[in-house]
Amino acid sequence: MPRKDIHFQLIATDPTGARRSRFETEHGAVECPAFMPVGTQGAVKALTPEQVLATGAEVILANTYHLSYDGRRELVRRSGGLHRFMAWPRTILTDSGGFQVFSIPDKKIGEGGVAFRDPNTKADLFLDPETSMAIQKDLGADIVMAFDECVEYPAPRDYVESSLERTTRWAKRCRDSELAPHQFLFGIVQGGTYRDLREASARAITSIDFDGFAIGGVSVGEGPDLMKTVTEWTAPLLPDNLPRYLMGVGHPEDILEAVERGMDMFDCVIPTRYARGGTLFTRAGRIRIGDKKFRKDAYPVDTHCACYTCRNYTRAILRHLFYAGEPLFATLASLHNIQLYQDLMREIREAVEQGTFAALKAKWATRLARPKGKTKRRR
Repeated sequence: MPRKDIHFQLIATDPTGARRSRFETEHGAVECPAFMPVGTQGAVKALTPEQVLATGAEVILANTYHLSYDGRRELVRRSGGLHRFMAWPRTILTDSGGFQVFSIPDKKIGEGGVAFRDPNTKADLFLDPETSMAIQKDLGADIVMAFDECVEYPAPRDYVESSLERTTRWAKRCRDSELAPHQFLFGIVQGGTYRDLREASARAITSIDFDGFAIGGVSVGEGPDLMKTVTEWTAPLLPDNLPRYLMGVGHPEDILEAVERGMDMFDCVIPTRYARGGTLFTRAGRIRIGDKKFRKDAYPVDTHCACYTCRNYTRAILRHLFYAGEPLFATLASLHNIQLYQDLMREIREAVEQGTFAALKAKWATRLARPKGKTKRRR
Protein backbone atom coordinates (compact mmCIF):
# COMPACT_ATOMS: atom_id res chain seq x y z
CA MET A 1 0.00 0.00 0.00
CA PRO A 2 1.32 3.51 -0.77
CA ARG A 3 2.16 5.97 1.98
CA LYS A 4 -0.73 8.15 3.18
CA ASP A 5 -0.57 11.82 4.12
CA ILE A 6 -0.41 12.09 7.91
CA HIS A 7 -0.13 15.90 7.58
CA PHE A 8 3.13 15.99 9.49
CA GLN A 9 4.55 19.42 10.33
CA LEU A 10 7.97 20.04 11.83
CA ILE A 11 7.23 23.24 13.72
CA ALA A 12 10.56 23.88 15.45
CA THR A 13 13.91 22.28 16.19
CA ASP A 14 15.83 23.15 19.34
CA PRO A 15 19.65 23.52 19.25
CA THR A 16 19.85 20.27 21.25
CA GLY A 17 18.10 18.37 18.46
CA ALA A 18 14.71 18.23 20.18
CA ARG A 19 11.74 18.53 17.80
CA ARG A 20 8.37 20.25 18.07
CA SER A 21 5.97 18.72 15.57
CA ARG A 22 2.35 17.94 14.78
CA PHE A 23 0.48 15.34 12.76
CA GLU A 24 -3.18 14.69 12.08
CA THR A 25 -5.47 11.68 11.92
CA GLU A 26 -9.18 11.41 11.25
CA HIS A 27 -9.69 12.06 14.96
CA GLY A 28 -7.72 15.28 15.27
CA ALA A 29 -4.27 16.78 15.59
CA VAL A 30 -1.59 15.33 17.85
CA GLU A 31 0.89 17.85 19.23
CA CYS A 32 4.37 16.40 19.69
CA PRO A 33 6.35 15.50 21.68
CA ALA A 34 3.40 13.51 22.97
CA PHE A 35 2.91 10.93 25.70
CA MET A 36 0.26 8.26 25.13
CA PRO A 37 -1.53 6.82 28.19
CA VAL A 38 -1.94 3.06 27.80
CA GLY A 39 -5.35 1.40 27.68
CA THR A 40 -4.14 -2.14 27.01
CA GLN A 41 -7.50 -3.91 27.12
CA GLY A 42 -9.63 -1.02 25.93
CA ALA A 43 -9.49 1.20 29.01
CA VAL A 44 -6.90 3.31 30.85
CA LYS A 45 -7.01 1.62 34.24
CA ALA A 46 -9.01 3.40 36.97
CA LEU A 47 -9.87 6.41 34.76
CA THR A 48 -12.80 7.41 32.59
CA PRO A 49 -12.05 8.60 29.05
CA GLU A 50 -13.35 12.03 30.05
CA GLN A 51 -10.80 12.21 32.87
CA VAL A 52 -7.96 11.19 30.54
CA LEU A 53 -9.05 13.75 27.96
CA ALA A 54 -9.12 16.48 30.61
CA THR A 55 -5.40 15.98 31.27
CA GLY A 56 -4.64 17.12 27.72
CA ALA A 57 -3.92 13.69 26.24
CA GLU A 58 -4.61 13.59 22.51
CA VAL A 59 -3.73 9.97 21.74
CA ILE A 60 -3.97 6.74 23.71
CA LEU A 61 -2.73 3.21 23.08
CA ALA A 62 -4.55 -0.12 23.06
CA ASN A 63 -3.18 -3.61 22.45
CA THR A 64 -3.94 -5.92 19.55
CA TYR A 65 -3.18 -9.17 21.36
CA HIS A 66 -5.29 -8.45 24.43
CA LEU A 67 -8.24 -7.29 22.31
CA SER A 68 -8.10 -10.20 19.87
CA TYR A 69 -8.95 -13.33 21.86
CA ASP A 70 -11.97 -14.68 23.75
CA GLY A 71 -14.45 -12.91 21.46
CA ARG A 72 -13.07 -9.44 22.19
CA ARG A 73 -12.18 -8.63 18.57
CA GLU A 74 -15.75 -9.32 17.48
CA LEU A 75 -17.13 -7.37 20.42
CA VAL A 76 -15.07 -4.31 19.43
CA ARG A 77 -16.14 -4.68 15.81
CA ARG A 78 -19.84 -4.99 16.73
CA SER A 79 -19.47 -1.97 19.00
CA GLY A 80 -18.40 0.15 16.05
CA GLY A 81 -14.64 0.03 16.53
CA LEU A 82 -12.26 1.08 19.29
CA HIS A 83 -13.32 4.72 19.38
CA ARG A 84 -16.89 3.75 20.31
CA PHE A 85 -15.71 0.83 22.45
CA MET A 86 -13.35 3.05 24.47
CA ALA A 87 -15.58 6.15 24.31
CA TRP A 88 -12.48 7.99 23.14
CA PRO A 89 -12.98 10.77 20.56
CA ARG A 90 -9.33 11.41 19.72
CA THR A 91 -6.52 9.42 18.11
CA ILE A 92 -5.87 5.77 19.05
CA LEU A 93 -2.73 3.73 18.33
CA THR A 94 -2.69 -0.07 18.53
CA ASP A 95 0.42 -2.07 19.35
CA SER A 96 0.75 -5.03 16.97
CA GLY A 97 0.76 -7.59 19.78
CA GLY A 98 4.38 -8.50 19.07
CA PHE A 99 5.70 -7.48 22.48
CA GLN A 100 3.06 -9.51 24.31
CA VAL A 101 3.47 -12.60 22.12
CA PHE A 102 7.23 -12.62 22.45
CA SER A 103 6.93 -12.35 26.23
CA ILE A 104 5.12 -15.71 26.30
CA PRO A 105 7.34 -18.73 27.10
CA ASP A 106 7.68 -21.75 24.82
CA LYS A 107 6.64 -19.90 21.68
CA LYS A 108 7.76 -21.16 18.29
CA ILE A 109 8.98 -18.50 15.86
CA GLY A 110 9.13 -19.24 12.16
CA GLU A 111 9.13 -17.34 8.91
CA GLY A 112 5.36 -17.56 8.76
CA GLY A 113 4.72 -16.17 12.24
CA VAL A 114 4.57 -17.22 15.89
CA ALA A 115 2.83 -20.25 17.42
CA PHE A 116 2.13 -20.02 21.14
CA ARG A 117 -0.23 -21.10 23.89
CA ASP A 118 -2.36 -18.37 25.36
CA PRO A 119 -1.49 -18.12 29.08
CA ASN A 120 -5.09 -17.28 30.00
CA THR A 121 -7.23 -19.63 27.90
CA LYS A 122 -4.51 -22.27 27.26
CA ALA A 123 -5.62 -22.30 23.62
CA ASP A 124 -3.07 -22.91 20.87
CA LEU A 125 -2.79 -19.73 18.81
CA PHE A 126 -0.86 -18.41 15.83
CA LEU A 127 -0.09 -14.78 15.00
CA ASP A 128 1.52 -13.57 11.80
CA PRO A 129 1.82 -10.19 10.05
CA GLU A 130 -1.37 -10.63 8.03
CA THR A 131 -3.41 -11.64 11.08
CA SER A 132 -2.07 -8.73 13.13
CA MET A 133 -3.02 -6.31 10.35
CA ALA A 134 -6.48 -7.87 9.97
CA ILE A 135 -7.14 -7.60 13.72
CA GLN A 136 -5.97 -3.98 13.80
CA LYS A 137 -8.14 -3.20 10.79
CA ASP A 138 -11.17 -4.57 12.64
CA LEU A 139 -10.24 -2.67 15.80
CA GLY A 140 -10.18 0.53 13.76
CA ALA A 141 -7.36 2.46 15.45
CA ASP A 142 -5.94 5.48 13.64
CA ILE A 143 -2.32 4.29 13.87
CA VAL A 144 -1.42 0.64 13.35
CA MET A 145 1.95 -0.88 14.22
CA ALA A 146 3.74 -3.40 12.03
CA PHE A 147 4.21 -6.90 13.47
CA ASP A 148 7.80 -7.37 14.61
CA GLU A 149 9.89 -9.50 16.94
CA CYS A 150 10.89 -7.77 20.15
CA VAL A 151 14.12 -9.38 21.36
CA GLU A 152 14.92 -9.12 25.04
CA TYR A 153 18.28 -7.96 26.36
CA PRO A 154 20.78 -9.54 26.36
CA ALA A 155 20.59 -11.57 23.17
CA PRO A 156 23.36 -13.09 21.01
CA ARG A 157 24.34 -11.04 18.00
CA ASP A 158 23.61 -13.82 15.50
CA TYR A 159 20.08 -14.21 16.82
CA VAL A 160 19.42 -10.44 16.80
CA GLU A 161 20.68 -10.26 13.21
CA SER A 162 18.45 -13.09 11.95
CA SER A 163 15.52 -11.68 13.95
CA LEU A 164 15.74 -8.19 12.46
CA GLU A 165 15.99 -9.65 8.95
CA ARG A 166 12.80 -11.60 9.61
CA THR A 167 11.20 -8.49 11.08
CA THR A 168 12.01 -6.64 7.83
CA ARG A 169 10.36 -9.38 5.78
CA TRP A 170 7.36 -9.26 8.09
CA ALA A 171 7.25 -5.47 7.73
CA LYS A 172 6.89 -5.81 3.96
CA ARG A 173 4.03 -8.26 4.46
CA CYS A 174 2.35 -5.77 6.80
CA ARG A 175 2.74 -3.01 4.24
CA ASP A 176 1.16 -5.24 1.58
CA SER A 177 -1.87 -5.90 3.79
CA GLU A 178 -5.08 -3.93 3.41
CA LEU A 179 -6.08 -1.46 6.11
CA ALA A 180 -9.03 0.90 6.43
CA PRO A 181 -8.75 4.20 4.52
CA HIS A 182 -8.30 6.23 7.72
CA GLN A 183 -5.51 4.05 9.15
CA PHE A 184 -1.78 4.86 9.14
CA LEU A 185 0.88 2.15 9.42
CA PHE A 186 4.17 2.63 11.30
CA GLY A 187 7.26 0.47 10.77
CA ILE A 188 9.53 -0.60 13.64
CA VAL A 189 13.34 -0.57 13.73
CA GLN A 190 14.97 -3.38 15.71
CA GLY A 191 18.61 -4.48 16.12
CA GLY A 192 19.14 -4.83 19.86
CA THR A 193 22.14 -3.00 21.29
CA TYR A 194 24.35 -3.53 18.22
CA ARG A 195 24.96 -0.27 16.39
CA ASP A 196 25.55 -1.73 12.94
CA LEU A 197 22.42 -3.86 13.24
CA ARG A 198 20.36 -0.85 14.28
CA GLU A 199 21.71 1.02 11.27
CA ALA A 200 20.96 -1.90 8.94
CA SER A 201 17.44 -2.23 10.30
CA ALA A 202 16.82 1.52 9.98
CA ARG A 203 17.93 1.47 6.35
CA ALA A 204 15.71 -1.49 5.56
CA ILE A 205 12.60 -0.32 7.40
CA THR A 206 12.76 3.28 6.14
CA SER A 207 13.01 2.01 2.57
CA ILE A 208 9.42 0.78 2.95
CA ASP A 209 6.61 3.33 2.50
CA PHE A 210 5.43 3.50 6.09
CA ASP A 211 3.50 6.50 7.42
CA GLY A 212 5.73 6.84 10.47
CA PHE A 213 8.56 5.00 12.18
CA ALA A 214 9.25 3.57 15.63
CA ILE A 215 12.26 2.39 17.57
CA GLY A 216 11.41 -0.93 19.19
CA GLY A 217 13.30 -3.30 21.42
CA VAL A 218 14.19 -0.75 24.12
CA SER A 219 13.12 -0.78 27.79
CA VAL A 220 13.47 -4.57 27.68
CA GLY A 221 16.13 -4.85 30.37
CA GLU A 222 19.06 -2.96 28.85
CA GLY A 223 18.96 -0.10 31.34
CA PRO A 224 18.61 3.65 30.74
CA ASP A 225 22.16 4.30 29.52
CA LEU A 226 21.98 1.74 26.72
CA MET A 227 18.47 2.91 25.86
CA LYS A 228 19.81 6.44 25.39
CA THR A 229 22.67 5.13 23.28
CA VAL A 230 20.41 3.07 21.02
CA THR A 231 18.09 6.05 20.54
CA GLU A 232 21.05 8.29 19.75
CA TRP A 233 22.24 5.85 17.08
CA THR A 234 18.85 5.31 15.52
CA ALA A 235 16.84 8.55 15.62
CA PRO A 236 19.03 10.42 13.08
CA LEU A 237 18.44 7.61 10.59
CA LEU A 238 14.66 8.11 10.64
CA PRO A 239 13.01 10.52 8.18
CA ASP A 240 12.71 14.13 9.31
CA ASN A 241 9.29 14.52 7.73
CA LEU A 242 7.39 11.76 9.56
CA PRO A 243 6.54 10.95 13.21
CA ARG A 244 9.16 9.14 15.31
CA TYR A 245 7.93 6.90 18.11
CA LEU A 246 10.05 5.39 20.92
CA MET A 247 8.07 2.40 22.12
CA GLY A 248 7.53 1.60 25.78
CA VAL A 249 9.25 4.66 27.29
CA GLY A 250 8.68 5.42 30.13
CA HIS A 251 10.07 7.37 33.00
CA PRO A 252 9.94 11.18 32.73
CA GLU A 253 13.74 11.39 32.76
CA ASP A 254 13.96 8.89 29.88
CA ILE A 255 11.42 10.89 27.89
CA LEU A 256 13.53 14.03 28.30
CA GLU A 257 16.62 12.19 27.06
CA ALA A 258 14.74 10.79 24.08
CA VAL A 259 13.23 14.14 23.15
CA GLU A 260 16.74 15.59 23.10
CA ARG A 261 17.65 12.84 20.64
CA GLY A 262 14.83 13.77 18.27
CA MET A 263 11.91 11.49 19.20
CA ASP A 264 8.25 12.59 19.05
CA MET A 265 6.01 9.97 20.67
CA PHE A 266 6.13 7.85 23.83
CA ASP A 267 3.95 5.38 25.74
CA CYS A 268 4.18 3.37 28.94
CA VAL A 269 2.06 1.97 31.77
CA ILE A 270 4.39 3.55 34.34
CA PRO A 271 2.24 6.55 35.35
CA THR A 272 -0.87 4.46 36.04
CA ARG A 273 0.87 1.32 37.34
CA TYR A 274 3.07 3.30 39.71
CA ALA A 275 0.01 5.28 40.83
CA ARG A 276 -1.91 2.17 41.82
CA GLY A 277 1.12 1.05 43.83
CA GLY A 278 1.29 4.35 45.71
CA THR A 279 4.13 6.10 43.81
CA LEU A 280 3.29 9.60 42.64
CA PHE A 281 5.33 11.85 40.36
CA THR A 282 5.82 15.50 41.28
CA ARG A 283 7.86 18.46 40.12
CA ALA A 284 10.04 17.85 43.18
CA GLY A 285 10.62 14.16 42.47
CA ARG A 286 8.58 11.04 43.09
CA ILE A 287 6.99 10.24 46.44
CA ARG A 288 5.63 7.08 48.04
CA ILE A 289 2.34 8.12 49.57
CA GLY A 290 2.46 5.28 52.10
CA ASP A 291 5.42 6.80 53.94
CA LYS A 292 4.76 7.74 57.58
CA LYS A 293 5.86 11.32 56.98
CA PHE A 294 2.64 11.95 55.04
CA ARG A 295 0.30 10.93 57.91
CA LYS A 296 -0.49 14.56 58.78
CA ASP A 297 0.67 16.26 55.58
CA ALA A 298 -1.91 18.89 54.59
CA TYR A 299 -0.28 19.76 51.25
CA PRO A 300 -1.45 18.47 47.88
CA VAL A 301 0.71 15.94 46.06
CA ASP A 302 2.25 18.75 43.98
CA THR A 303 1.71 22.39 44.92
CA HIS A 304 2.13 23.44 41.28
CA CYS A 305 -0.36 20.93 39.87
CA ALA A 306 -3.92 21.95 38.98
CA CYS A 307 -5.36 18.45 38.55
CA TYR A 308 -8.57 17.42 40.34
CA THR A 309 -6.61 15.37 42.87
CA CYS A 310 -4.29 18.21 43.87
CA ARG A 311 -7.18 20.69 44.06
CA ASN A 312 -9.24 18.54 46.39
CA TYR A 313 -7.09 16.05 48.36
CA THR A 314 -4.16 16.31 50.74
CA ARG A 315 -1.32 13.82 50.96
CA ALA A 316 -2.66 12.69 54.34
CA ILE A 317 -6.08 11.87 52.88
CA LEU A 318 -4.54 10.08 49.92
CA ARG A 319 -2.40 8.04 52.30
CA HIS A 320 -5.53 7.04 54.21
CA LEU A 321 -7.31 6.01 51.00
CA PHE A 322 -4.26 4.01 49.93
CA TYR A 323 -4.07 2.01 53.16
CA ALA A 324 -7.85 1.65 53.34
CA GLY A 325 -7.76 -0.05 49.95
CA GLU A 326 -10.30 2.36 48.54
CA PRO A 327 -10.65 2.09 44.73
CA LEU A 328 -10.91 5.88 44.69
CA PHE A 329 -7.20 6.07 45.48
CA ALA A 330 -6.26 4.40 42.18
CA THR A 331 -8.37 6.93 40.31
CA LEU A 332 -6.99 9.97 42.12
CA ALA A 333 -3.37 8.82 41.93
CA SER A 334 -3.59 7.80 38.26
CA LEU A 335 -5.27 11.06 37.36
CA HIS A 336 -2.47 13.04 38.99
CA ASN A 337 0.33 11.05 37.38
CA ILE A 338 -1.18 11.30 33.90
CA GLN A 339 -1.65 15.04 34.41
CA LEU A 340 1.99 15.41 35.48
CA TYR A 341 3.11 13.64 32.32
CA GLN A 342 0.91 15.79 30.09
CA ASP A 343 2.12 18.95 31.84
CA LEU A 344 5.70 17.83 31.22
CA MET A 345 4.99 17.28 27.53
CA ARG A 346 3.38 20.71 27.22
CA GLU A 347 6.39 22.35 28.89
CA ILE A 348 8.70 20.44 26.53
CA ARG A 349 6.79 21.64 23.46
CA GLU A 350 6.91 25.23 24.66
CA ALA A 351 10.63 25.02 25.45
CA VAL A 352 11.50 23.58 22.05
CA GLU A 353 9.59 26.40 20.34
CA GLN A 354 11.51 28.93 22.44
CA GLY A 355 14.87 27.19 21.99
CA THR A 356 15.23 26.62 25.74
CA PHE A 357 14.89 22.84 25.97
CA ALA A 358 18.35 22.37 27.55
CA ALA A 359 17.39 24.60 30.46
CA LEU A 360 14.06 22.83 30.91
CA LYS A 361 15.74 19.43 30.87
CA ALA A 362 18.31 20.53 33.45
CA LYS A 363 15.55 21.86 35.71
CA TRP A 364 13.56 18.64 35.59
CA ALA A 365 16.62 16.38 35.80
CA THR A 366 17.50 17.66 39.25
CA ARG A 367 14.05 16.62 40.48
CA LEU A 368 13.55 13.24 38.88
CA ALA A 369 16.17 11.03 40.52
CA ARG A 370 15.12 7.40 40.56
CA PRO A 371 16.54 4.30 42.25
CA LYS A 372 19.49 2.78 40.40
CA GLY A 373 18.91 -0.37 38.39
CA LYS A 374 17.53 -1.60 35.13
CA THR A 375 14.06 -0.84 33.88
CA LYS A 376 11.91 -3.21 31.92
CA ARG A 377 8.93 -2.31 29.84
CA ARG A 378 5.61 -3.85 30.80
CA ARG A 379 2.23 -3.24 29.27
